Amino acid sequence: MTNRTSAVPTDPGPIVDVATGEPLPPLLQDLAARARSAQALAYAPYSKFPVGAALLASDGRVFVGANIENASYGLTVCAERTAMYQAVLAGARQVTAIAICTNLSPPAAPCGMCRQTLAEFAEEAQIVLLSPIGPAQLTKLSTLLPQAFRPSALISTATSAHTEDDHRGRQ
Repeated sequence: MTNRTSAVPTDPGPIVDVATGEPLPPLLQDLAARARSAQALAYAPYSKFPVGAALLASDGRVFVGANIENASYGLTVCAERTAMYQAVLAGARQVTAIAICTNLSPPAAPCGMCRQTLAEFAEEAQIVLLSPIGPAQLTKLSTLLPQAFRPSALISTATSAHTEDDHRGRQ
């Protein structure tokens, strides 16, 4: 069963991994705390589903994002993509981890569009799914999006197309 949570404790203590009961490593603790804080920045008047994200670039910089809704629903941008776009605009091209905070327990995973966007910049990123209170669920992008369509597929496709064209011209 999925429950919505709304209470945010004043001192939540360490965030633990639901699978092991152990506290998250310090780097992921920080990322999770930033995602929880970013959730308060969400503009979600239509869905009432605020989401916060904090993304760790390979160079150590952290970028936060929140979902931003629009009356024309298709123009809504998810928290994960907001953080990713900020990272790209700042020159980051590799993501090592992302924390995502929703009001669901167990926490929600990123939508398909966000998974594919992350796949562009993250080969094997750690993902921390969490709620404003309680434990976190650790996973990997490859688990959430197996056999992702990645930039390398375009390179091999382009190479194959040129090879086929070369062979056709010789017949």
